[in-house]
Amino acid sequence: MILVTTDYISGKELQMLGLVKGSTIQSKHVGKDIMQSFKTLVGGELKAYTEMMDEARALATKRMIDEAEALGADAVVNVRYASSAVMQGAAEVITYGTAVKFTNE
Repeated sequence: MILVTTDYISGKELQMLGLVKGSTIQSKHVGKDIMQSFKTLVGGELKAYTEMMDEARALATKRMIDEAEALGADAVVNVRYASSAVMQGAAEVITYGTAVKFTNE
């Protein structure tokens, strides 16, 4: 599955199949949450949260790809990511784009 942030793929004619998306809400367990709150006192990267967001993006992307494959897509164009805090220590990640099929293969 090809994923691009552009609205085209060089050398390909595209038939749009529709919007596809994937999302997840992730949190860290309370122990890691407490440890990360201490880290804010001294500054620096909050590695547990970085890992959490990486996992969330990967899961949201997989769910978007699964939806695109169910439509018979060859690629997803205009891929975008967004995130928001749902509550302290938890974040939603959503990814979305347009599923397309190649017409000139």
